Amino acid sequence: MKMLPGLGVFGTGSSTRVLVSLQRPEGFTVEALLGKTEEEAKQLAEEMNVAFHTSRTNDVLLHQDVDLVCISIPPQLTRQISVKALGIGKNVVCEKAATSEDAFRMVTASRCYPQLMSLVGNVLRFLPAFVRMKQLISAHYVGAVMISHGWRRPAHHGEWRRPAHLYIVDLLTHLTGQRAEKVHGLLKTFVRQNAAIRGIRHVTSDDFCFFQMLMGRGVCSTVTLNFNMPGAFVHEVMVVGSARRLVAREADLYGRKNSATQEELLLRDSLAVGTGLPEQGPQDVPLLYLKGMVYMVQALRQSFQGQSDRRTWDRAPVSMAASFEDGLYMQSVVDAIKKSSRSREWEAVEMLKEESDAN
Repeated sequence: MKMLPGLGVFGTGSSTRVLVSLQRPEGFTVEALLGKTEEEAKQLAEEMNVAFHTSRTNDVLLHQDVDLVCISIPPQLTRQISVKALGIGKNVVCEKAATSEDAFRMVTASRCYPQLMSLVGNVLRFLPAFVRMKQLISAHYVGAVMISHGWRRPAHHGEWRRPAHLYIVDLLTHLTGQRAEKVHGLLKTFVRQNAAIRGIRHVTSDDFCFFQMLMGRGVCSTVTLNFNMPGAFVHEVMVVGSARRLVAREADLYGRKNSATQEELLLRDSLAVGTGLPEQGPQDVPLLYLKGMVYMVQALRQSFQGQSDRRTWDRAPVSMAASFEDGLYMQSVVDAIKKSSRSREWEAVEMLKEESDAN
């Protein structure tokens, strides 16, 4: 087996700790790690046994042993690093961009370097339940798709709250094969102060989101994201067709004929996670996402192994992954949802086709 690409990891959050821990058993080597400060980078590098750490972006990107860049940092910096990485010949797996304009610039860069990997890390796409769900929908198991529904109730997983809107939009589009044309939504912040933010400061990010999407071929979608209900993390995605329905609850998949009184288990995900993971990190990441990260890292390993060069890759093992163009679409839908929440009206989803004039 050929050597796998060396990794350059951007970020020091709980997801980074988990990602580094999962990559090593698959044969990847983390060659460089970037933190917001030198102290932060050094602390995590020592904890994760990474030889090189820095707070300077170019030190990681220009590292001669870094072939694959994994970006898990605040969205405001994602575009800058991913575009620069592609420009110097590095493969990229990253989180979402901050704005549609940033996402558009990332798409432009990926089109300039189509031989390089440029993926958005929506790990839910890699879960066997959703892989199988898409296969069944494509094979007309449910008949004509009519309705899709997403419901999510995070418990306390703050780090996994930020991209929730985008990833559920991406997942429903990926499963049904239809893109949103118009949306109507409501974003609201119910809890304006907490243990960390109080006094004259207020929480500004929304903790409740409900939206509807009118998609291609008449498919209708409804999504509820509620961060205020106590209890365990809940994640459910349903697709209803003219003949059957499919429901993914957590990482398991169920099917039911519309005329039946009971559903049947189609796929049980028995993957065990936890062995070898750091103490800090897994408790902040829902089990559903932990499993998704395991499957994503395995797919990346399959994509790179056996290649003649550490930067070449096979597209088949990661064919279910979200591209930078999917990232631009996600951002465009969320922009339309935010606009709808302000206008209280249906808003069209419009994707950028060119950069705005800076002047």
